[in-house]
This record gives sequence, C-alpha cells and structure tokens, in this order.
Amino acid sequence: MSFESLTLKSIRARPVVLKLTRPVVARIATLTEWPLILIDLYTEEGVIGHSYLEPYIRRSMRYLIPMLRDLGEMFKGRRLAPIEFYEAGRKSLHFVGYEGISMIAVAGIDMAAWDALARAAGVPLCVLLGGSIGAVAAYNSNGLWLKSPKEVASEAVELREEGGFKGLKLRLGRERLADDLAAVDAVREAVGSEMSLMVDFNQGLQFGEALERCHAIDDLGLAWIEEPIVYNNLEGYARLTADLNTPIQIGENFYGAARALHRLADEGLRLRDAGFHADWRRDRLATSGRHRCSGGHSYLYPSLSRGGRSRHAGYRDGALARVARLGEPDSAAALRGEGWQAAYPGRARRRAGVGREGGRCSFG
Repeated sequence: MSFESLTLKSIRARPVVLKLTRPVVARIATLTEWPLILIDLYTEEGVIGHSYLEPYIRRSMRYLIPMLRDLGEMFKGRRLAPIEFYEAGRKSLHFVGYEGISMIAVAGIDMAAWDALARAAGVPLCVLLGGSIGAVAAYNSNGLWLKSPKEVASEAVELREEGGFKGLKLRLGRERLADDLAAVDAVREAVGSEMSLMVDFNQGLQFGEALERCHAIDDLGLAWIEEPIVYNNLEGYARLTADLNTPIQIGENFYGAARALHRLADEGLRLRDAGFHADWRRDRLATSGRHRCSGGHSYLYPSLSRGGRSRHAGYRDGALARVARLGEPDSAAALRGEGWQAAYPGRARRRAGVGREGGRCSFG
C-alpha cells in the first residue's frame, strides 16, 4: 500500500493507569501508579497508527483526551500528513499556548500519524525517516529510588540481570549527603566498576545544596548528573556546568529541540555533542544521546518524536508491555546509538511503524 494515500478517519484515546512494580520514591514526590493515554489513529484505508502519552498526573488525562478527540475531528477526512497536522494542530491551540498540554496533545497525534505512514510503507519509522536499524547502548532506569544503600545495592543487581545492562541510573537527594554517597558506594560494590552509573536528583535541590552535593560526587566517575535543580533555572545550570567535570543532563521539560537549543545557547551552556539541529526538517532526526542537554519523554519532544527520540522509533518491540512488567517507564532515547538509551536493551526490531501493537498490550 502507498503511504501517500492514507486518509484520517478517526482518533481513539483511552486512559490507562498502571500500578508500578517499583514505585517512584523521589525527593519531590512518591508515585505508586503511572497514567498512560493509548492513542489509535484510524485511516479510511484500514491502516491504524499507534502512540501513547505519559502525562505523569492522573487528573491531566481529563483534559488531554478531549483535546485529542477534538484534534481528530479537525483532521477527519484529510490526507495523512504529519508535518502539516503538527503545524495545524499547534495553530489551532495558539491562544491556549504552544507549550504545556496543548503541545502534549499535538505530539500524541503526531507520533500516531508517523506510525501509520511507516506501517503503510512496511518499514520501521526510523528507516522511513532516513535512519537505519542497529544496536543501541541501553541503561536501566526502572528503579534505584530513594531507598537504603542495602536495598538499592540488591535492586541494582536485579536491574542489571533484567537484560544484561551495562548502565544503571540511581536516584539521589536523600536527607543527608552521607546517605547519598553511601548509596553510590553500595551500588558500585554490588555491580562492579565496569557498570556505567548515572545519577538523577529529579530537580529536588536548591542551587546552594546542588553545588555542594554535585561537587561531592564530581570525582566518582559518574556518566552524568541529571537535573539537580529545577529545570528552568538555566543560569544555575550554566554555573554548575562551569564548575563541574561530570556532564550535567537536562532536557525532559523542553518542548522541542529548537526551543531547547535556543534557551541553552542564551544561557551560554556548553552544548557538547548535543545532537540538536536547528533546521526545522532535521530536528525530527536528532541523534546522539551523549549530552549536556538531552533526555526526554515523548510528549515533551513533539518534533523529536518524528525521529523516534521518544520510545517509538522501532527499537523496541512491545515497549508498553515492558513498562507494565518493569514498573516504570524509561526517560530518554535516541534515533541512533552512539549514546545511551534508557530502559530496554537488545537488537533493533524490524517491525513496521514504531513497534507498538494497540490490541496486544498486556498490563499486569
């Protein structure tokens, strides 16, 4: 079937709430459940595109699902053209704002539309967009929250064995710095010095405390330090990157690659191999995960979702079911694999589209 001939028929959006096998225990919040919105894009030709959103807050689904349905009505009967849908969807919500839930909703439609085109073409999305199938380095981000050093050490071994991972992400931000240091030491002892270890403060520190704690862990050989302070304190991040040797990772809360690039450049942040492209066509194909400014959830990167920076580039087969089994979603991905990709290892899958089958997702 020619993917150029697809016509949008309807959008179905379904709320799902997963109970986390490993609850999120961070300094800023404790979460025992994880909301998802499953999106199915139906075409007149019978091809169905799939995507999903992870809006963090269960109540937010009340607002997002009507927006998704409204967008579906707006595009009904139109030829499936993701770039045009993306621009039209943003313009239709102009007075609400280009960021926030309006962008999240547009991103959900965007990913499903690209998935439908790739399925009709019979190729993985990354191939349709000019990429190639290949192995990616993966780290496991599905645990290691703010527990005792003994508990995180035991869990680190479990996470490593879930897929032969060579990287793990540990959360920091305990009441005492000494307890954070003990947790790092315990994990290192449990999984060995060859394991790449990243740490994440989940934006839980004030700047002064962040400066103290980051200096205390700067010589521990960490792959990166993620979001020690609130995401929009770019002046603070500029100071941290200037003072520290360990890379600082941010980016989950930027709405698009161009937006991130401009904001970071304005603050004079060092963009080491960030993988962002200013050109509006190429920013859909952002690449490397080696970064001082990367990471990201699917709906926070609507432009990058086109290139598969979300979890939908064909690298993972049945990723949604794995979220349910492992208990917590991943946090970053990349179109190609020079850098790290969160949560799921192994060979790239050659299934057409983004790899999600709407009728075969299992929860439990």
